[in-house]
Amino acid sequence: MLYNIDTMYNDIQGKLVCDLGCGCGVLSVGTAMLDASLIVGIDIDDDALMIARRNIEEFELENVQLIKANISDTEFFGGKIFDTVIMNPPFGTKDKGIDMIFLHRALKLASTSVYSLHKSSTRQHIKKKAAEWGAEMTVLAELRFNLENTYKFHKHKSVDIAVDFMKFDCSSTTI
Repeated sequence: MLYNIDTMYNDIQGKLVCDLGCGCGVLSVGTAMLDASLIVGIDIDDDALMIARRNIEEFELENVQLIKANISDTEFFGGKIFDTVIMNPPFGTKDKGIDMIFLHRALKLASTSVYSLHKSSTRQHIKKKAAEWGAEMTVLAELRFNLENTYKFHKHKSVDIAVDFMKFDCSSTTI
């Protein structure tokens, strides 16, 4: 995924990249290894950020910074300060609409492109909202995720979910 973002769209190497909802930092580490000039990983979860910090230290990466923040904090997030935003946001199954909050924030932060993973079942809704916000959405790949039961609210041992890998062109966003 990251390799394609870099080689097909030139949106990583030498770029200022935000990993929104970075979790344990997998996308941040991969982006750093593809020579982004700086990656800023943002998450609200202290435990996830601690793991991300360890991962960054293990690979001896100096071009990754981590910030604890809530994406809803409008004072912290202002303007198109990143070239590219990458994210694997919550799908909005438990917290309805959280995926769209992430996307809206990402489109406000990116000057060039946003790359994101979303449930395929939400494709038309996301395309419509992106168009309303002045962004053009393209599905780059259709994937399958097998999500294991990891949280108390999960009802099944595992669930197979159809997921779209999407690119949003931010050059004409109106938000």
